[in-house]
Amino acid sequence: MGLIIRSSSIHAAGCYTTAFIAQGSKVVEYTGPRITKDRADELYADSPTTYLFGIGKGATVIDGHGTAMFINHSCDPNCETDEEDGRIWIRALRDIQPGEELVYDYNLYDGDEDEATCNCGAAACRKTMYSTVEMKRRARAKKTSAKATR
Repeated sequence: MGLIIRSSSIHAAGCYTTAFIAQGSKVVEYTGPRITKDRADELYADSPTTYLFGIGKGATVIDGHGTAMFINHSCDPNCETDEEDGRIWIRALRDIQPGEELVYDYNLYDGDEDEATCNCGAAACRKTMYSTVEMKRRARAKKTSAKATR
């Protein structure tokens, strides 16, 4: 499968296909060293950018070092992630034409940032890379905190 990295309107660089990809196909594996989440927090405490991908319940992460780390977030994705035997695969959600940028919904579930601003430009963009579940959790926590400070 032909994948290339080039400039992206979503974020600095993106991953594009040079060949047709059929719906359901494995596109690329998310690879890199596996480290604990605590170690990742130490390593990237002052870094605005990381390429970490949580495995299983999130105690272990992949520190991305490969083609898949360039796949950007979108609220209208053409790919999804699939964990299979401790490996993370990017799969096509639909048929993808040559020249299309590969994107998946990051569905972030933790982080110290108040916002993880989304720049995907999709018609139904939710303006964040956090999952809807995480956004609801944060809204409840903020509401509870506001009540406690009254």
